[in-house]
Amino acid sequence: MPSGLDWDKLKTFHAAAETGSLTAAGDKLKISQSAVSRQITALEHSLSTPLFHRHARGLTLTEQGRILYKAADDMAHKAALAVATVKDSRDKPQGVLRVSTPISLGSNWLTSVLPEFIKAYPEITVELIMEDEEHDLAAFDVDCALRPWPSTTGDVIERRLGTISQSLYASQTYLATHGAPTSPEDLDNHAIIAFGDLTPGRRLISANWVLEVGREDGTQRKPVLAVNNLHGIMRAAEAGIGIVGIPDYMVSMSRRLVRVMPQMSGMTFDVYFVYPTELRGSVRAKVFRDFLVRVTKDWREAP
Repeated sequence: MPSGLDWDKLKTFHAAAETGSLTAAGDKLKISQSAVSRQITALEHSLSTPLFHRHARGLTLTEQGRILYKAADDMAHKAALAVATVKDSRDKPQGVLRVSTPISLGSNWLTSVLPEFIKAYPEITVELIMEDEEHDLAAFDVDCALRPWPSTTGDVIERRLGTISQSLYASQTYLATHGAPTSPEDLDNHAIIAFGDLTPGRRLISANWVLEVGREDGTQRKPVLAVNNLHGIMRAAEAGIGIVGIPDYMVSMSRRLVRVMPQMSGMTFDVYFVYPTELRGSVRAKVFRDFLVRVTKDWREAP
């Protein structure tokens, strides 16, 4: 790589290559689109070669751009790892702890137990990144992740926290109007709220067990509403739209939902705590892992 390259320009190039858009790169770096464009143009000028093909749909890398992107990507990962290592070079847990978590688990359970952790470690600032897709921990832009599935990518350390149970719930308003189902087959006579966007690759297939339970032929009943995240499904049920099959931890924060047919449970799934192998010495990740293991003790002891 030619000497004298400006790291700021390389970071801008890297962001544009990752996002495929000047606007998205600007949003990621918190600079203007015009600033992104100027820095990339200057970088291309210093290298005397175009790095992107520019078209109406965005940016694609040229052959030379792909070569530079690989080098810049390696540099970005090493820099992020170095920063994380320096922050954890002291024995006292401190600094920013970035946690990737599914939306429903983060908003309905994790936030309810975090006050205890924050009180115990006041010098740690927790940043929650709520998302329902698997975050690439190799980028080191988060320190650890909670996942309702085993890790499939990267060199990571993984700890199973416990098993989540699921049940049927509805609001008092819905039950007062429509009554409660008395058997799994009786769900055919009720409004069902389901998980939407079950495209190939989605990992929340177990969220729609309510559509098949009680049907021996394996067909699915038609939902009255489909929502693409579990938190939205719960809110729809609270509004009285229909019956849902959701993780039991979600309703601990809801006063409007009651369990329906308590003798029946849905599919269970495990939750894992995951972090990159390179951060095995991270003090922040270690104390957070130990905290989660303790507060999920009931999950592991549940029958």
